[in-house]
Amino acid sequence: MAIRSGSLSAAAERLAITPAAVGQRIRSLEEYLGTDLLLRGRSGLHPTPELQAALAHLQEAFAALERASEALDFQRASEIQIVADPDWAELWLAPRLPSFREQHPNVRFCVNGIGDVPLRVGSPDLRIVYGDGPGEPLYTDILVPLSGPDNLRRLVGKEAGTQLEGLSLLHLKSQREGSDHPGWVEWCEAFGHRQSGLDRGVRYQHARLALEAVRQEVGFLICGLSLTWQDVTDGRIAIVFPISLHLLSPHPYRLVVRSDVERRPPIHRFVTWLRREASDTRDRLEGLVRP
Repeated sequence: MAIRSGSLSAAAERLAITPAAVGQRIRSLEEYLGTDLLLRGRSGLHPTPELQAALAHLQEAFAALERASEALDFQRASEIQIVADPDWAELWLAPRLPSFREQHPNVRFCVNGIGDVPLRVGSPDLRIVYGDGPGEPLYTDILVPLSGPDNLRRLVGKEAGTQLEGLSLLHLKSQREGSDHPGWVEWCEAFGHRQSGLDRGVRYQHARLALEAVRQEVGFLICGLSLTWQDVTDGRIAIVFPISLHLLSPHPYRLVVRSDVERRPPIHRFVTWLRREASDTRDRLEGLVRP
């Protein structure tokens, strides 16, 4: 997958694990085999001559595993294998999943390799991805500045339009890697409140870690509101400015269902439930930003 995509980051995103984890798996395999497998060039990753010689056999083996996995699917009728955006899976899906389990206690899950059942070889039943491309749009998030409630006192008395000057800004790593994930730079360019040091501050790999820092009053973060409903409702996290000062996420979360499993009853029930939950989230977000 790293060769097809040309980078460890792209392979990690498709597998829903970190680039470091992909690199570690490749290194472990290289140590086991006693040879290098990948070369890094200007146009991305390329197989070494040793790997190139074995690629055809490996592709045949993986295709055979895929066919075997599909043939055995009838034994896993109550299992649902999901690969999802890690932040969405941890912060949106995980808090809601118990309600589905209460209604369907016999359905078992593996989400990003973790769950009631082990990760199986082959394509997942469902993918929930962030971005453009194939799949059914579930909802588009809105991005707002967040902080711990006590941190709001640090804004009091500051000159209008410069309230964030000198305060600690927190960032997600993805926000500084491209325009798909707007952060403080984009928000302040749109609404002001700070002019200097927009890209300085601690960077976090995942929103879960950044939000824990927000709860501990470490600093201010731009994050999708759908991922923080419960924290905001319970008062652990506060929205810093009026909700009208928000950015619309450039892309929606999308649902992709494997065509050969979509009629399976557990999959059908889960997808129906997921669409209903996503619709509720979409309605709540649209209600907040509607004039």
